[in-house]
Amino acid sequence: MDKHEIAIPFDVEAIHEDSQKRLLRKLNIFAKTLVARFFEIIVSIIGIISLIPLSIVIYFQNLKNGDQGPIFYTQDRIGKDGKVFKMYKFRTMAKNADEILAAMLQNEENRVEYSTYRKFRHDPRLTKFGEILREKSLDEFPQFINVLKGDMTIVGPRPYMPEEKEKMGEYYDRIVSHKPGMTGVFQISAKERVTFAERLDMDIKYHYRKSLKVDLKIALITLLVTFVRKETYNLGEITADT
Repeated sequence: MDKHEIAIPFDVEAIHEDSQKRLLRKLNIFAKTLVARFFEIIVSIIGIISLIPLSIVIYFQNLKNGDQGPIFYTQDRIGKDGKVFKMYKFRTMAKNADEILAAMLQNEENRVEYSTYRKFRHDPRLTKFGEILREKSLDEFPQFINVLKGDMTIVGPRPYMPEEKEKMGEYYDRIVSHKPGMTGVFQISAKERVTFAERLDMDIKYHYRKSLKVDLKIALITLLVTFVRKETYNLGEITADT
């Protein structure tokens, strides 16, 4: 070896060991992803089956209330890696909801409330049965279709609208590294009204604390929030109230 050359230790066993560990780690990640996807498919199929009787009830309730409009509608949302997809929901608002909103936004107080919370405390756009669906979060059930298609998952950050991308700022890349979820910290906070900044803060905390244990806890608490009572539940230090 010449003087200007540098001797580099070449430990074949160490290299093989490292490559084996890398392979095992990749296989472990693949296996977890496969199991999670299988679980999502099973749960979404069960959810879609439950949509059939619920859709029938909503259809006849709307007819009873003189509403002959469609029972489903879609909205554009930001998915994983920034892909925009159509999110399904039960329609909870009157067919002329846009006209009602335009009239309400003529009032300064209404404009401030809507720009802050994207909703009204007493929203006149809601139909009679739509208000019940909103209260119990049943309007979200059609998102099982999105889970089956792979656009969404059961637990994750709530899907943001494309026009909210700029407001997400430097946190955008962190949020879109996950599939949006049907439920998440935003839902179990059980707050009636949450500002955009509060919601983003919850999702960022979830990003850094995400684990299978956290996801299971959120899913179980969601059932309590939806079907038992409306309260704020503590989850580590993820919810805004902890």
